Formats: sequence, C-alpha cells, structure tokens
Amino acid sequence: MSKVAADTRTIEAFLEMQAAEKGAAGNTLQAYRRDLDGFAAHLARADLTLLQAEDDDIDAYLRTLSDAGMAPATRARHLSAIRQLYKFMVAEGQIDVDPSHGVGAPRKARTLPKTLSVTEVDRLIEAARTRIAGTHGRERVRALRLHALLEVLYATGMRVSELVTLPRAVLTGDPRVLTIKGKGGRERLVPLNPAARAALDAYLSVGTAGEDDVSRMLPQRYLFASRGAEGHISRQRLGQELKALALEAGLDPSGVSPHVLRHAFASHLLDRGADLRAVQQLLGHADISTTQIYTHVLEERLKKIVFDHHPLARPPSEG
Repeated sequence: MSKVAADTRTIEAFLEMQAAEKGAAGNTLQAYRRDLDGFAAHLARADLTLLQAEDDDIDAYLRTLSDAGMAPATRARHLSAIRQLYKFMVAEGQIDVDPSHGVGAPRKARTLPKTLSVTEVDRLIEAARTRIAGTHGRERVRALRLHALLEVLYATGMRVSELVTLPRAVLTGDPRVLTIKGKGGRERLVPLNPAARAALDAYLSVGTAGEDDVSRMLPQRYLFASRGAEGHISRQRLGQELKALALEAGLDPSGVSPHVLRHAFASHLLDRGADLRAVQQLLGHADISTTQIYTHVLEERLKKIVFDHHPLARPPSEG
C-alpha cells in the first residue's frame, strides 16, 4: 500500500469514528476531511506520512498556512483537526506519542486599542467646561462633577472602577499626587496636573445653597458622590455622560468611553517620549506585556525620528 493510500485510510477511519461515536454532522466531517487532506498532502510533498510526522512538521505546515494569508482562527481550526486525528491514532495504537501535543495554537493578532487624538480630548474637555456655564443647583453639581471626572481621568489614566470609587480622603496630603488602590489591593501614586486639580477644586467648592438634594450629591465618603445606593457615580452612568458629552463636542459617541480615555492617556504620554516602564507604573499594570499593546505608538515615533533626522531620509538637494 502506498504512503498516500495509508494516510487516506487513516483519515477515513478517523471520520468514521467521528460520525459513529460522536455523531459529527456532515458539515463537520467535510471540514475535517478538507483540513486533514491538506495536511497529508503537505507531508507527502516532503515524502512524509502521518505516522512519520513530528511537531516541527506540524509547525512548518501552520507556517505555510500563515504565509498563504490564512487567518489565525482558521489555522487554529486546522490544528484542532490535526490534534483530534493524532488523539485517535494514539487510541488506535498506531503511534505511541502524539506529535501535536507540544504545538502551540496560532495566536490572534492583538487589536490596537481605540483612542482619541489630543485635539479630540481637548474638544471633549471644552464641551464639559461649556456645560457648566449657566447651570444651577443639582445640574451645576453634575456639570462640575463631570468636568472633574474627565480632567482626572485624562490626567491619571485610572481604570474607571478606580476613578468612581475614589474616597474623599484621597485628597489629603500632597495635592500634586493621588494614591490609588488598584487591582489586587496594590497601591500606586499618580500625578495630578494643575488642570485636574483646578477642576476638582471647582467641584469641591460648590455651595449647597441649603438644598438637601444638592448636599446629597456632594463629596462625603466618596469623592465623586451620587444619590444612588452605592454612594458614588456608577461606571455605567459615567459612560453614558461621556457619550452625551461626545455628541456636544461633535465626536462619535461610540468611540468615547472611560476606557478609551485611559488609552488616550497612555498613547499621548508615549508619543511625547515617556518610557514604557513609566507608563506601566502609571496604568497599574502588573506585567509589562500588558502595556506593550501601546508599542505601535513607540514604533511610529521611531519612524518619525528616522524620517525627520536621518540624512538618508532627506530628499537629495537640487543643483
């Protein structure tokens, strides 16, 4: 029996098992057949069989699929079919060791985080300032609170859960920094720029004017107090207010959220020369690999440096 015929029989036996024992649907069986025939054909071109293949051969096949432009999810499906086949071959006693066992699944490319430009953030902040003018009572407290939330969020890059639950006592001590308690109870210091501090001062200095409803909205236990049961503005409410503010600023509301402003904070810092480790500390990431989603900003900055300053990047002078 030829090598190709032997592999074909093995694949057929595997498909029969999937249909009889696992009740695999017709479409599933066709997909298995297509993926496994492709793998067997790849091995045959290298004069190998399913019995002879090793982990390096499976890796090479996946690289071939990647070079052909196949998406990570589709390559992962091919690998899943190969793993199922070898699991079957081990159970049938055809092989002792599964060569697919140590092969890593294709990783999906990490999508770049949504962010806002500096100009867009400025428009958002200006819309928050404009909203304050002419307001009174509860509406004035809400407008001042939103402006302060926005300024503090963009100044510190805090997680929204950290921001809305800030205790009133966080403002004691050095007015230039805040002590934040983040994930896992880890504490970190974040700087508070003059614009954020001024917005907080304006919010904190608003008078109650003898109105009970207003006084319940002013900071007591939490810095960004609310009349709700939690005692502070909720993450959902802040998100809603930012989207409404985005409309007033002429921005697409779907592209504005507390998390997008956190990304803007990190991206704008890196774009202006901040060190990745420093940004990691400010964001409260336990692992630098989490912060590395922003390396595209560093890459763009390096390109700009080369294009702007390297002599070979300049057009030749005329004459």
